[in-house]
Amino acid sequence: MSNDKSKTTAAAAASQQDDEPDDWDKRIFSTGCADENAKLTDCYYEKKDWRLCKAEMEKFRACWKAQGNDVRTAMKDA
Repeated sequence: MSNDKSKTTAAAAASQQDDEPDDWDKRIFSTGCADENAKLTDCYYEKKDWRLCKAEMEKFRACWKAQGNDVRTAMKDA
């Protein structure tokens, strides 16, 4: 029985770790555009084609510029 308890404890610990933001999440949140990024990522996940996510990309791009991230990352419009 102690083996089952250790599995439950390990699963709970893993679940708790998943709730903590990792370095990637922290970087996305620091841009101020986490919601726009999530919507863009969800769109791509659903449609499997970036060309079908132009509206989401434009919203993300507008947020990115409004937050000053283009200056911060030395990004240039193509």
